[in-house]
Amino acid sequence: MKILETRDVRFSYPGGIEALRGVSLGLSVGRKVALVGPNGAGKSTLMLMWNGVLRPTSGEVRFKGGALSYDSASLKRLRRNVGIVFQNPDDQLFAPTVYQDVAFGPVNLGLSRAEVDLQVGDALSYMGLEGFERRPPHQLSGGEKKRIAIAGILAMRPEVVILDEPTSNIDPASSEEIMEMLDEQNVQGKTVVISTHDVELAYRWADDVVLMDAGRVIRQGPPEILFSDEDQMRQARIKPPVLLDLYHEMVERGLVEDGRTPPEGIPGMIDLMEEVIGKGAKRHHGRILIVDVDRPSDNLPRRLIEGLSFDYIGAMGTRAKMLAQKEGIDLDFTYGVIDKSILRALNGETCLIMTTGGMVDHAALRIEAYVRESGSSIKVERLDG
Repeated sequence: MKILETRDVRFSYPGGIEALRGVSLGLSVGRKVALVGPNGAGKSTLMLMWNGVLRPTSGEVRFKGGALSYDSASLKRLRRNVGIVFQNPDDQLFAPTVYQDVAFGPVNLGLSRAEVDLQVGDALSYMGLEGFERRPPHQLSGGEKKRIAIAGILAMRPEVVILDEPTSNIDPASSEEIMEMLDEQNVQGKTVVISTHDVELAYRWADDVVLMDAGRVIRQGPPEILFSDEDQMRQARIKPPVLLDLYHEMVERGLVEDGRTPPEGIPGMIDLMEEVIGKGAKRHHGRILIVDVDRPSDNLPRRLIEGLSFDYIGAMGTRAKMLAQKEGIDLDFTYGVIDKSILRALNGETCLIMTTGGMVDHAALRIEAYVRESGSSIKVERLDG
């Protein structure tokens, strides 16, 4: 099912600047989608179409099979289900306090005070912003402002979350944590759409990539296929991801057989390189232990630390990280946890991943898929606590 669609959408800004030129596109439910293209490609304009902020000059925008209506009541329903986070959080934050900013959406949905308090509290807690309720947004860091803007959208509990350049103007660690949070939202059933100039991020994160240039969609497809099309990448003035560049160079030199699936991340590339130099089969591989810290046990994380033998420990998701901090657990990995754990396990070491809910299955399935594809002997264990 297509949750968002555009049919031959065109849009011109005042002054005759044509931003979208016949865009026809469909996004499937429950996917992670990255819009990629240079400045002026039309990515931000297209996102504003999906949220009803802009109305097409011609063509049609559809949500869950129905054409958008632009009266006040229809737009309120749309924005309850399709939330957008702007590139610059200062464009989105305007209230005197963090609480009022995050509460703006739920209040305008007509929720009761108790419902507003609940949804604002849940969103702030999820984004690691408990205790920020009375603070003025303008006094916070860029990364904190970005989290507040995201919390304001999550507080409305939408079906689709759209983010314009979610990692711009924040440090690399915060960027990885935000992308991990978007993974978690997707695991919980949300369709997540981002725009980005960062092809490395899009390649490793997205299920589907939409390549745009000059107001048009050039191509839509899986990242490993789309980014491998050198002619289209040149047409869109986009540099391919480094991993793909390296993989294709290895194929060109005859080091790797053409036609195999390119590596999605560093662990896959390490496997490929070990295969080339003939050392992969000689190494003993370690284990990765995964535990759901939401299980009903007051001292589960501390008991795990004391009762298990492992070399590294990481936490995925805000709740897991907050619990680790509360219990004084020193984490080796706080972002890129799955890939880092795989890399350490390839080196014969044991890693423990603390996480919650559906992210347990998400982590296990990703590691198990890697083990199948690579033929490694990494053992994956889900712990009951």
